[in-house]
Amino acid sequence: MSSLMFSSHHLNRFLVMGSEETTAALLNATFVRPASFYLSGFSNMPHVKYYFVFLCFVYVFTVLGNGLLLSVICLVKSLHTPRYMIVFNLAVTDLCGSTALIPKLLATFLWDRRLVSYEACLSDMFFILLFLGVQSWTLLAMAYDRLVAICFPLRYHRVVTRPSIGAVLLSVWAFLLGMVAFTTGSIDRLSFCGSVVVKSFFCDHAPVYKLACNDKSINAAMAYVGFALVLLMPPILIVITYVWISVALSRIASVEERLKALKTCTSHLIIVAIFFLPILGTNIASVATSLHPNARIMNSSLTHTIPALLNPIVYSLKTEEVLVSIKKLYRRHRVSNFTSSKTCRH
Repeated sequence: MSSLMFSSHHLNRFLVMGSEETTAALLNATFVRPASFYLSGFSNMPHVKYYFVFLCFVYVFTVLGNGLLLSVICLVKSLHTPRYMIVFNLAVTDLCGSTALIPKLLATFLWDRRLVSYEACLSDMFFILLFLGVQSWTLLAMAYDRLVAICFPLRYHRVVTRPSIGAVLLSVWAFLLGMVAFTTGSIDRLSFCGSVVVKSFFCDHAPVYKLACNDKSINAAMAYVGFALVLLMPPILIVITYVWISVALSRIASVEERLKALKTCTSHLIIVAIFFLPILGTNIASVATSLHPNARIMNSSLTHTIPALLNPIVYSLKTEEVLVSIKKLYRRHRVSNFTSSKTCRH
């Protein structure tokens, strides 16, 4: 069913001229879609440009770190395992999530291009929320891998296979694509007849839908569902997983064997803490206390960008397999350069 399109200016004229009944009928029958939204972002924050320069460096090193990790996993056949399929998926989402957010954020605030078209706003919302959700569930997939490896070591190679992990990751992508598409699409049924100032650094779901002047119950419900499925369920399941792992390790007599098993979980535990603790802390603080808008926006922007920077560093420095693979690639590169230089001389 096609809907009439009115500008906010024409709607205001009707509201002034008509009665309350006419106003209610008009709002129910009309969808007011603004040409653009205005991102308020950081307001009156001193030296904010230094923060944007910092984010620029964060993005450069995020691209380099995740690019290196992806290249190593692709080039070294010994890393073509189910576990590193999950690591590869995490690196892809880190890279894509940072690319969806940071360049746009810099263009918006560093060059003061705060007006974002309606379509671009929904597009940004879709991709940023999608990659955030995939990051969260990929960390849960890593916990599943560690659970089977430690608690059921004899069944590990039968249960955790490349086809099974591929199916898990594809299911995660498909489920989150559907959920985020519905969440973003539900914005399109809203009418924006008042303010179009989004109090965030990107077109986040809650700050956008709260500007609408018609029924927002579906959007509010999806906000709670998204929060529960992306930011609550995965960490709860990860905690349950590690409780199970701890119980299994307590039955191992040798302290050496316990430490060896725990060492394989260290990298995962670090990136879980880096990802979930800041974002949950920011959300709880914004609800429980009266955070200054600039503090809330800065905390939120850091929780969206820093994990993607640190994940490849943690996996490069904490995982022996990756370090050994990087050394092998370096030696292979040196040998090939030496051979080619000798060939050229002859």
